[in-house]
Amino acid sequence: MDLGIAGKKAIVCASSKGLGRACAFALAREGVNLTINGRNSDTLEATAEEIRGATGAEVTTVAIDVTTSEGRAALLAACPDPDILINNAGGPPPGDFRDWDRDDWIRALDANMLTAIFLIKDTVDGMIERSFGRIINITSAAVKAPIDILGLSNGARAGLTGFCAGVARNTVRHNVTINGLLPGPFKTDRHRANFEHRAKISGRPFEELYAEGAAKNPAGRFGDPAEFGDACAYLCSAQAGFITGQNLLLDGGSFPGTL
Repeated sequence: MDLGIAGKKAIVCASSKGLGRACAFALAREGVNLTINGRNSDTLEATAEEIRGATGAEVTTVAIDVTTSEGRAALLAACPDPDILINNAGGPPPGDFRDWDRDDWIRALDANMLTAIFLIKDTVDGMIERSFGRIINITSAAVKAPIDILGLSNGARAGLTGFCAGVARNTVRHNVTINGLLPGPFKTDRHRANFEHRAKISGRPFEELYAEGAAKNPAGRFGDPAEFGDACAYLCSAQAGFITGQNLLLDGGSFPGTL
């Protein structure tokens, strides 16, 4: 299936590894020209070389912290008129809400709510003018089913989801869609770190908890990031113009509800 986005320009945030990297690869395979970013220049350049070698795509790298105003300015200077925006940033650390102060909450909101809002603000009008835009927010399955030790993430990502629910209904008539991708248990560094935290507080071996978690998932495994990237690419496609304001949960069936 030709997704109809060859030659489009995309910003993929926090894409040197993990789910952001998977999204960048999937878009590159469809002929999208990429601007990718990450904090570690060496890791970012290695990812860019892999994408170029595997797909032949044009890849621009911007080694910055996207959660800062300076970082966002540098990213937009490298790609001022993206057709596709993939918002993504590392989640805040797990813990007990009793231990978090105002600064902890502000950092979480900056990274997982306000950064995405500011990037949408800076790019959506150009998309409207060109009559094409796809904005994807990588949030978390915790938006639908909050995770007890991820209170900072629960709050910040739910706030972004609520904000975008309204904006998405105002942009879709211009063929500009805004959707959320909600990852459940995918094999990423972040996911592994959460299990390491649980192992630490429970006193149980990490390997035992990790294997147990995979077995408990209805799919009997954790997700492959490539599966997530392919879902992202479809929501960015020309064919997905009638899908907006939605939050697609990719969790192997973990969420027990019907909606």
